[in-house]
Amino acid sequence: MGEEKKTKVAVWPTIKPFVNGGVSGMLATSVIQPIDMIKVRIQLGQGSAAHITTTMLKNEGVAAFYKGLSAGLLRQATYTTARLGSFRILTNKAIEANDGKPLPLYQKALCGLTAGAIGATVGSPADLALIRMQADATLPAAQRRHYTNAFHALFRISKDEGVLALWKGAGPTVVRAMALNMGMLASYDQSVEFFRDNVGLGEAATVVGASSVSGFFAAACSLPFDYVKTQIQKMQPDAEGKYPYTGSLDCAVKTLKAGGPFKFYTGFPVYCIRIAPHVMMTWIFLNQIQKLEKSYGL
Repeated sequence: MGEEKKTKVAVWPTIKPFVNGGVSGMLATSVIQPIDMIKVRIQLGQGSAAHITTTMLKNEGVAAFYKGLSAGLLRQATYTTARLGSFRILTNKAIEANDGKPLPLYQKALCGLTAGAIGATVGSPADLALIRMQADATLPAAQRRHYTNAFHALFRISKDEGVLALWKGAGPTVVRAMALNMGMLASYDQSVEFFRDNVGLGEAATVVGASSVSGFFAAACSLPFDYVKTQIQKMQPDAEGKYPYTGSLDCAVKTLKAGGPFKFYTGFPVYCIRIAPHVMMTWIFLNQIQKLEKSYGL
């Protein structure tokens, strides 16, 4: 009986960062989903945020803003579980190696880059399903895939295009995730130390302030990669079976030639509004979950 209890105690600290990360990400996604839908449609060239919102409400109804929610939740259950969990494991190991001292920013950035790559690799299939479900209504009727939910999308993609197609666009997805998590994770830990130790803010103000900084850097670092990733994942072959881009680098070069560097920041205000609050709420939910667990002795 004693050995069983010890096993449970030993297992929980290991899986806790992963469980907490996934739950906090799923809660944040449930709130942010409508803004994410608008962001995707802006990147697909359907107009301004106001125009898209009005058109969607008029033609598709409120439910259209939550199309792809199941894929979004699945993405958080895989991607955010892996990235936040692995980031905390990596930083804890690094702090141990640093004799318990706070890590310098570059080490936090390296942990963020690694955690982002791990999370994106695990979550890429769900991310592909999410993009396709959100973009489906923008396609001509003959090209629509009519996925009913995330698992139906994953099944259809595997059946129609092969299992490896689930990782279509995984290259830019991983690179984008590395950029986002470098900005998000490293800046959060650094900001917590600054606001708590240098400014002397309380816990709530520290979490909100650090979350805001984290959200800004996550958006600024990741949007160009997000734009390329979205273009790769939603592209369709032409009448001759050729795709518009051969890969992420080709997409980046053609985009740069056609629209200049600012083309990569198409939809930045909405993207920033979507990314920053999602990052903030993820950290705030995570903080509240940790406080709840602490109150129960977990």
